[in-house]
Amino acid sequence: MKKTVIAIGAAAILLSGMAVGEALAAPQSKCKSCHTFDQGGKHKTGPNLFGIMGSKAGSTDFGKYSKSLKAGDWVWDDENMKAWVCKSKDAIKKLSGDDHAKTKMGNQKKCDAKADAVVAFLHTLK
Repeated sequence: MKKTVIAIGAAAILLSGMAVGEALAAPQSKCKSCHTFDQGGKHKTGPNLFGIMGSKAGSTDFGKYSKSLKAGDWVWDDENMKAWVCKSKDAIKKLSGDDHAKTKMGNQKKCDAKADAVVAFLHTLK
């Protein structure tokens, strides 16, 4: 099963124009300091990201969401996640409709093709 997941992720990444090795390493290297990716994995500084795509914002049992994120009424679709991994501090304001909304997650600056790669990786986590 893991080989299939990697192949699907790699195909999506190739379509985005990024090198496969770079794109697969990016989420795992940058994100793993705060997140886990395995089904049933423990939360770290940030929530476990298994199955995050298509889920409602702030809906896991992670107990450290900001008030703005916990009250979020949007779904993590491709567009919302790309905005989030590019500039989470701006995305929380736009997605919540609150100019004063905050998130504890720092801006990751994964924009454009890099954001596409992160989203492709997150889609494999199901």
